[in-house]
Amino acid sequence: MADTIVDFQLGDVLRLRKVHPCGGDTWLVVRLGADIGIECTTCRRRVMLERRVLERRMKAFVQRADQP
Repeated sequence: MADTIVDFQLGDVLRLRKVHPCGGDTWLVVRLGADIGIECTTCRRRVMLERRVLERRMKAFVQRADQP
């Protein structure tokens, strides 16, 4: 059973499986590391999630950050 690691980058916009209580469903990646910081694009609330938790909750990439 091979688990693939999702390559998150600063500036990626994600869609999660559940809608945020404010009604927004897209999140901006604002911090990388063992924990990943995401910000709701509707209400600007910031949340820190473990990488593996975020990988499970993520539905799709809405927009990828520009590649250097």
